[in-house]
Amino acid sequence: MEYILLIISAILVNNIVFAQTLGICPFLGVSSKISSSVGMGAAVVFVITIATLITFLINQYILVPLELGFLQTLAYILVIAALVQMVEIILKKTSPSLYAALGIFLPLITTNCAVLGVAISVIQKEFNLAQSVVYGFATAVGFALALVIMAGIREQLELGNVPKGMKGGPITLVTAGILALAFMGFANLV
Repeated sequence: MEYILLIISAILVNNIVFAQTLGICPFLGVSSKISSSVGMGAAVVFVITIATLITFLINQYILVPLELGFLQTLAYILVIAALVQMVEIILKKTSPSLYAALGIFLPLITTNCAVLGVAISVIQKEFNLAQSVVYGFATAVGFALALVIMAGIREQLELGNVPKGMKGGPITLVTAGILALAFMGFANLV
């Protein structure tokens, strides 16, 4: 039951985009088409989940025993960068169309504050290994959900009659704000 609450909380109640405002750059940049949003969401789920696992192990078995906690951020950034490079190489070979659709946003996962934020927050929340991996996965699924919902809305807005002054960025930011308010409705769920 504890893990189910952790999953629901990470996906809906404390959504990394809408409640914690992390990962906004790729959220706004890649959410113009559902196909690229699904691909980016899958890449972020993979990177956050694996990065959470590896950074937790590095922290518990290397940094803490050797009293090198001051290197935590640097070590985490190196792990995240290596994982993103691995994902980029795999996508380039297996799905060139998705790789091309993601464009510049794939390398930006390296600097996506959501990835680093999750890795640091599992340490701050003092989760064990299983809780850390579940939380990392669920948080990434919440990010992907936010991305896909926003992409669906933006595709519909392209077909709608949006006033000239609100097209593009302004309507996207208003929509993101309304989505954040909608996700606040889940606050009493957990």
